[in-house]
Amino acid sequence: MIDNPKISVRVRIAPSPTGFLHVGTARTALFNWLFAKQHNGKFILRVEDTDIERSEKNFENDIISGLKWLGIEWDEGPDVGGDYGPYRQSERPEIYEKYLEKLLAENKAYYCFCSKEDLEEDRKAMLAQGLAPKYSGRCRNLTPEKINELSETKTSIIRFKTPETVVEFNDLIRGKIKFDSSLIGDIVIAKNLKSPLFNFAVVVDDFEMKINYVIRGEDHLSNTPKQILLQKAMGFDEVKYAHLPLILAPDRSKLSKRFLETSLNDYKDQGYLPEAIVNFLILLGWHPKGDKEILEIKEITEEFNLKNIQKAGAIFNAEKLDWLNSQYIKKIPTEKLAEYLKNFVPAEWLENKELFLRALKTQKERMKKLADFRELANFFFELPDYDKKLLFWGPETENGNKAADNLKILNEEIGKIFKVDFNSENLEKLIMPLTEVYGRGELLWPLRAALSGQKASPGPFEIMEVLGKEETIKRINAAIAKLKQ
Repeated sequence: MIDNPKISVRVRIAPSPTGFLHVGTARTALFNWLFAKQHNGKFILRVEDTDIERSEKNFENDIISGLKWLGIEWDEGPDVGGDYGPYRQSERPEIYEKYLEKLLAENKAYYCFCSKEDLEEDRKAMLAQGLAPKYSGRCRNLTPEKINELSETKTSIIRFKTPETVVEFNDLIRGKIKFDSSLIGDIVIAKNLKSPLFNFAVVVDDFEMKINYVIRGEDHLSNTPKQILLQKAMGFDEVKYAHLPLILAPDRSKLSKRFLETSLNDYKDQGYLPEAIVNFLILLGWHPKGDKEILEIKEITEEFNLKNIQKAGAIFNAEKLDWLNSQYIKKIPTEKLAEYLKNFVPAEWLENKELFLRALKTQKERMKKLADFRELANFFFELPDYDKKLLFWGPETENGNKAADNLKILNEEIGKIFKVDFNSENLEKLIMPLTEVYGRGELLWPLRAALSGQKASPGPFEIMEVLGKEETIKRINAAIAKLKQ
């Protein structure tokens, strides 16, 4: 993938702080970071904040915290208290001004004074002729005198004189790609000398930061010929490009904004683990050699290769994300997982550490994300109020007498077990023989309902082990009293 292994790989992620760090940007950052790691290169974070009206500091902070949460650290940047901050375009106006002046001086760019009305008139005229709209070039050859004259009364922008040629490049994912630049027209590259626009600023930044590989989303493909032409006009070396597939919904339609605009920090707040998110993101468009789906970051770094990135769209499957996250949760030792859960449960739950750990051990297998534990385990800490009909097994017990009798039989038997022996294995050995006499459903259903107060829950033996002997008997007695009401 690297033509010359002696060349140090330098890649970047360049998000705009006009929104939260979302799935697409995080995936692009991950792919760039892995590519740099694999080739002992440098990964750079550059915040493209030239859009002053839409850029916000809280979005920048969200981007930075989201990347760090995923474990994606950048290798260069301004020193901020011993840590690297991001490069910011807003802090580099003099650099852009220098290159804009150079293009203007070399007659490769020019001031354009066209009004919105002028541009709309030209657009309609081209459409009427069956042509794709582009800038007509009406300000392309203004004399210096005319420019000075117009500058006194009109505002201007700066356009690049787009050469009419065929732009060809080899995309590292998609292969050879050609564009006819005559269809592009003279693009706007700056509002003025102090306000560069995206396509110009990104080319200058990539050159100044010695970026030699640009790995980004397929939605940037149309920008690539413009940027290549600007590179050539300014005498820069052309970088190598790799355009990642779009992220699609399961039905292969465009992914909804609900996912695209969801901050990675929102996933964190729901209790997704960074390892699971990284695993999920890497499978959005890239596939390992085998069929293995759960991949540690060390495995991913060693195996990652741009050649294994697909051209077709990558499917965002929320169920797959939940499954991956559940697998990572299962692998975490219970005591360590308890630490992770501190911000997801009421503080009083943590006061009884033994109960908390027993409940977690029981419900760990059922958790898709950390936030699930509160709902799954709530009944261990507080028995919900429930209708006594929940205790009935079948229509023959609608009067509750049989359910009450069966719970009394169970209470007597459970009372015989010493606290030290009170575990699911011993309880099952004691109670299961009774089900052959009184009926499995007739005994186990009211028992489970009495213990949990829920229609669905873990089995009664698991619940009793978590609750302990005293609380188990207390809840069974409460159920018997409820049935007598």
